[in-house]
Amino acid sequence: MNIPYFRPSIGEEEKRLVDAVLTSGWLTTGQYARRFEEAFASYLGAPQAVAVNSCTAALHLALEASGIGPGDLVLVPTMTFAATAAAVRFLGGRPVLVDCDPVTMNMDPEAAEQTAELWSRYGNLRGIIPVHYGGQMADMDRLGSLARRWDLAVVEDAAHACPAYTRPGPASPWQPVGATSPLACFSFYANKCITTGEGGMVTVQNPDTAERIRRMSLHGLSKSAWRRFEAKVPWHYEILDAGFKYNLTDLAAAIGLAQLEKAGRMWQDRRRVARLYAERLAAYQEFLELPVELPDRQSSWHLYPIRLRLESLDIDRNAFIAALGERGITCSVHWMPLHLHPAYREAYGYRLGDFPVASSLWPRLVSLPMFPSMTEAEVDYVCDSIGALVGRQAAAPALALCG
Repeated sequence: MNIPYFRPSIGEEEKRLVDAVLTSGWLTTGQYARRFEEAFASYLGAPQAVAVNSCTAALHLALEASGIGPGDLVLVPTMTFAATAAAVRFLGGRPVLVDCDPVTMNMDPEAAEQTAELWSRYGNLRGIIPVHYGGQMADMDRLGSLARRWDLAVVEDAAHACPAYTRPGPASPWQPVGATSPLACFSFYANKCITTGEGGMVTVQNPDTAERIRRMSLHGLSKSAWRRFEAKVPWHYEILDAGFKYNLTDLAAAIGLAQLEKAGRMWQDRRRVARLYAERLAAYQEFLELPVELPDRQSSWHLYPIRLRLESLDIDRNAFIAALGERGITCSVHWMPLHLHPAYREAYGYRLGDFPVASSLWPRLVSLPMFPSMTEAEVDYVCDSIGALVGRQAAAPALALCG
């Protein structure tokens, strides 16, 4: 078999809506982008949403609207993608890295509290960016309490989490991602839970903040091109701020509208794949650890990250991934922690031994193929291939389970 890391779920509805935009004569930000914003906000129960051209742009605009500026300190998990911390640096702030929880790999609330206590003595601690690793939400109750205690702006990096849910207790109603803080940022990159090829969204609780983000997403202009051409004097606009060029096109929004219509179904399909992996790979837990969904969370299952028990294997992570690649299976790694990258070691003096949990986990991480259209036969093939790698003593149970 040839099993990619990700296969997008694109069908006739996406093609139909893109064709409608192509024939409309209006390709950039217009009515389809606005429809996408309204549909996305409704889907997650958010008051408003603003569409932009990437989650990186969403993070940048959300932080700017929160007042983050030069010299400000923002708590960021070291276990995240480049964009989370880079958005802080765009504004002249400093990302202050925090270690991860060993179970979920989200920001550890206790480590965040200790980091806030330490760094508040050295600068203006202004914000926190929880990242929902792999689609399982961070502990927003504890991180929200920390933010209130230190008066921090909260911006959720929900690039992996559409949809995802949390609740404070078994009798409490489920809260969707974005309902637990004023601002949440989403990615519609090619391999995300829903895609527009490239794109992003900010869900916003405060209407004034939403207006600020919308204006700053398009050069700080008083009116977008679509709104100008609706007006009696279509050429007129005013520059109100020194903004950015972050708007989402109608072409991308058309794909997003179609994807959103089947977002719930694709989520259920990813949950199905996650359950199959858990069943098939249970026989190999001497050699690897499986991801855990906490009882008070519902993950989007954007990722299925296993952890190799390297002490029980005679190969390392790179050899493991290469061996699966030889069998036509593409895997990835999420992620090399930020403090291990040269840009952060050189800029801030982080060392290889810092953040012991993240440092110990990342050499063992492997993200297996995960996408809604993945078949049971494909999951079986991945599991059998892993069984063949980890040793003859585990292969027989795998064949029985994968049948």
